[in-house]
Amino acid sequence: MIDSTSHARALLAASPITGAPWARLMAFLSSRFENLEAQLSRLPGDGAIDISSNGTTKPLILRAEHAGGITRLTLLDALKDDPSRGGDMLAQRAVLDELTLLRETVSSAPMLVWRENTAGDVVWANGPYLLQACAIIEDGKELGWPLPRLFNRAATRSGKDQRQSLTISGNPTIWFDLSSQAETDGHLMFAVPADAVVQAEVALRDFMQTLTKTFAQLPIGLAIFDRQRKLQLFNPALMDLTQLPADFLSLRPSLLAVLDAMRDRKVLPEPKDYRDWRRQIIEIEKAAASGLYEETWSLSDGQTYKVIGRPHPNGALALLIEDISTEMLRTRSYRADLELGQSVIDQMDEAIAVFSQNGQLVISNNSYATLWGHDPAETLGDTTVKTLSAHWRALSAPNAIWAEVEDYVATVGDRDCWRGEVRLLDGRLVACRFSPLIGGSTLATFRAMQPVEAGQANPAESVSLRRA
Repeated sequence: MIDSTSHARALLAASPITGAPWARLMAFLSSRFENLEAQLSRLPGDGAIDISSNGTTKPLILRAEHAGGITRLTLLDALKDDPSRGGDMLAQRAVLDELTLLRETVSSAPMLVWRENTAGDVVWANGPYLLQACAIIEDGKELGWPLPRLFNRAATRSGKDQRQSLTISGNPTIWFDLSSQAETDGHLMFAVPADAVVQAEVALRDFMQTLTKTFAQLPIGLAIFDRQRKLQLFNPALMDLTQLPADFLSLRPSLLAVLDAMRDRKVLPEPKDYRDWRRQIIEIEKAAASGLYEETWSLSDGQTYKVIGRPHPNGALALLIEDISTEMLRTRSYRADLELGQSVIDQMDEAIAVFSQNGQLVISNNSYATLWGHDPAETLGDTTVKTLSAHWRALSAPNAIWAEVEDYVATVGDRDCWRGEVRLLDGRLVACRFSPLIGGSTLATFRAMQPVEAGQANPAESVSLRRA
């Protein structure tokens, strides 16, 4: 470009692209003149051409002239005779087009936009604001000037973003996030719909309240630490179990600080030395972060805690502390009862074996081990009535009693006690008694007699069975 009028330069400034003047001009004119580049290619041969714009609304004429290697382009309004006003008209039209586009954009924006003067009057508003304003005015009245105010002036006066609600009669409350931009003669205001955000916050708050109530009622102490191992959440049970005061826990202490405080209150197993204790604390954190920490702490006051460490998203860590002292007491009592029962039957002269409903050996005594030459308690979980009956057959004369024992133990339902006798290979006579127990279990008792003497029956002879 070697020359242009002021209006032509204004036209180039309205072009939708940047770059060389020719490229900007073509970008502006190509949407208005069909096959512009092809028609301009005829210019060196024709010397001068007139090109009409597309359509019939606001028709334009592009007059192109070529002489002495110079191309001159002139835009004319087809409805006016004065070509000197063409550039001004086109620049004005470009500005009006841009103004129309901006108005349509603001009117279609999914938010409320308005302007307030220094006195707080609404002096301009976009379409969504006007729709809400029409909804709040009384029936039969029209919008006046200045426009009605939808929100209070707290956001304008404070200069900070705020959330306010808008309630229209017969409709649910609508929430907006308000922000303002200061201007020389007032403020430009924006109100972005925030219903989805408010609903999400309400749902989150309700969920957190539910979790808080649930945590508060849990008998298990819960402590959640963030990525930096700062305490973020705890429940009342944690205070009861660790004896840590609420003001200390509210300060969000670190995991090491919490464990140190628990140690000072003797709520942790006492280590042999403090250096080893610190090393164990680091191992606890590493194991809990990988989800592998689960231990039982036996405290000096007799209490027993079960402690579990579990990782949470974003590097968080949760510690669960449960008082299992009562459970451990019951377990110890149960074990003591078992040991007492075992010691009682070990003192009995009769050999005793108890089988469960599925034929598994549950208990036997010392007399049984002495009589049959082995102690099944060593392999209690793998011993069944079938394996023992095979052992009994090997140590006694042939007899059908062992097959009946297997059937008797496997029988479901009401059963009667029955007795029998077998002869061992060493000549002793053994009196057998089989009785049903509660839960489908079976009690087998054996009492050995004196060995047979000369003139008595053959030890290998079978002995008959008899029902009790």
